Amino acid sequence: MCIAIPGRVIGIKGDMANVDVAGTKKEASLMLMEDVKVGDYVIVHAGFAIQKVDDDEAIETLRLLNEFIGGRQ
Repeated sequence: MCIAIPGRVIGIKGDMANVDVAGTKKEASLMLMEDVKVGDYVIVHAGFAIQKVDDDEAIETLRLLNEFIGGRQ
């Protein structure tokens, strides 16, 4: 199963972004997106940034994910 998760863009080089996903650095293709800037939150799925999300929504999603995963032992 794959899950799409928000990450903050911390760098861009060509069509690739370096994305911070809950403290883990990942690379994501920007080929499906336009107008992405450093600092934006994007949804990353299967190595591609597929959608921008606003900061509040991204932070809340990450908080809920952390609560769900952190609560499982």
